[in-house]
Amino acid sequence: MNFINPKTDFGFKKIFASPQSKEVLISFLNAMLYNAQPTIEDLEIIDPYAAPAISGLKDTYLDVKAKITGNKTVIIEMQVINVEAFTKRVIYNAAKTYATQLKPREGYSKLNPLIALTITDFILFENTEKFLSHFVFKEVEENFEYYREIELVFVELPKFNKNLEQVENLIQSWVYFLKNAPELDEIPDKLASVPEIQTAFNIANRSSLSLKELEALEKREMFFEDQRGAVIKGIQEGRQEGLIQGQTALILRQIARRTGEISPEIQTRIQQLSPEQLDDLGEILLDFTSQEDLIAWLESA
Repeated sequence: MNFINPKTDFGFKKIFASPQSKEVLISFLNAMLYNAQPTIEDLEIIDPYAAPAISGLKDTYLDVKAKITGNKTVIIEMQVINVEAFTKRVIYNAAKTYATQLKPREGYSKLNPLIALTITDFILFENTEKFLSHFVFKEVEENFEYYREIELVFVELPKFNKNLEQVENLIQSWVYFLKNAPELDEIPDKLASVPEIQTAFNIANRSSLSLKELEALEKREMFFEDQRGAVIKGIQEGRQEGLIQGQTALILRQIARRTGEISPEIQTRIQQLSPEQLDDLGEILLDFTSQEDLIAWLESA
């Protein structure tokens, strides 16, 4: 057996928002939002696209949106790449989805609570080792809650490092599924004992997809790999550029100490040297006794 990746938008929607996914989504949301308690008894999966109700607002595209027990709305976003201002986007989507519940001329009493569940394939909060974080509005000094109208829940997949034998509960079982399904070639007995996770694996089975679905899946997987590669390359290039800038600044300070302050023109010439030339200059500058030595070296470099 081979399973689709739940971390792609196609895979996540296929597993959690298909017509046969209702019980799967109920189990998953009870685990992530309510500490695996059966709080959600029923739900309705609804169109996750939210067109702007007011001219000028951005469109909102979510992975899954549902109405759950208690007349609450849950929006879910699976995010693989840590794009710029992502944390602001989470708040924007939550606030907009909450506000656009009202039809024209309806009063604020018609607003119902909203929960935004965000799953990331990167670390978002460096100051905690918890992989599951839950935020509500609270008073700063006395820590009492404001009305629980908007809640933000985050699952950071890289922080979950348990192997299958270490998985202890429904929460960990679902996170293990999200993180490891594509690497498995069969449904583990430990996870298959949960009927909803068994169903999730069956939906995720590539052999159950149509040719059109497989083509769409492959395109999304290629897109995410390209995007991930671009981000990694950008980080590496940024680090390399930072190292070069640091090396250049160090060499300029060392030259100034040995030969006195140098002109802006010479500084510019040094800043334009290749990494290899900077290495050579770093080794030989200890032999310089005057700026003439430096200028001569630059002329021959």
